[in-house]
Amino acid sequence: MAELNNRYEFVYLFDVENGNPNGDPDAGNLPRIDPETSFGIVTDVCLKRKVRNYVEIVKQGASPYEIYIREKAILIHAHERAHKAIGASEAAEGKRKGSGEEVEKAREWMCANFFDVRTFGAVMSLKVNCGQVRGPVQVNFARSIDPVIPREISITRMAVATEREAENQQGDNRTMGKKNIIPYGLYRAEGYISAHLAGQTGFSEEDLALFWEALINMFEHDHAAARGKMAARKLFVFKHATKLGNAPAHKLFETIEVRRARSENGPSRAFSDYQIVVHRDKLPDTVQMTEML
Repeated sequence: MAELNNRYEFVYLFDVENGNPNGDPDAGNLPRIDPETSFGIVTDVCLKRKVRNYVEIVKQGASPYEIYIREKAILIHAHERAHKAIGASEAAEGKRKGSGEEVEKAREWMCANFFDVRTFGAVMSLKVNCGQVRGPVQVNFARSIDPVIPREISITRMAVATEREAENQQGDNRTMGKKNIIPYGLYRAEGYISAHLAGQTGFSEEDLALFWEALINMFEHDHAAARGKMAARKLFVFKHATKLGNAPAHKLFETIEVRRARSENGPSRAFSDYQIVVHRDKLPDTVQMTEML
């Protein structure tokens, strides 16, 4: 696999229509918002989950594209595979398994076989110890361009689950429920890719291409009634001429401006209500910007 020799940053725009992009379990699964500004929030964990799911679909869980953090996974089983593969010695009773050298080898084995470990990093310091990995790909929380107002929609079900429930309803089998949505929201996420850390985990040019592919396509394989209509809208990638980089990330992010395209003050309800302005004249010559979507 080709080594990564350039630093990257990216700006990613996606939207949601009549759905909940990221429910907050501490707030009855309402869409996450900043309580001081009412801007919508989607966590980095939510976005990385969708990347993992896409890679798992495309690569069918085959090495070197296995997924470490997946639904109902028992993480220590992967650690045991790593220690078996490197021929680690058995630990004494009550002790953590793995000497310093063995932990390093196990960490390298995990990076070599699991896409999400070498991409996002992982804390693998369990009783069967595989150490810690700091991933080269880091993603900020996404934030909506405008404030959003979550709505709670009442829904009905024309059936009951049990006979006792039917008796309590006295012949009326309708049951009530709630659905939390945002009528429309355009979200912006920003991220960073370190060539230095990529060299430590084995994150390659091939892995990077798969990551871009996942960002572009992951919502197409994540449709659900609760999430409404979600779509990737824009992906701007900044490629530096060197591993260390040639410009501050925040300056590059400022070259992508999202404006309201309409003059009236009504709420936005479509991507066409916005205008994406790219200030290419503010880019240094040593940074190449590519619009991948």
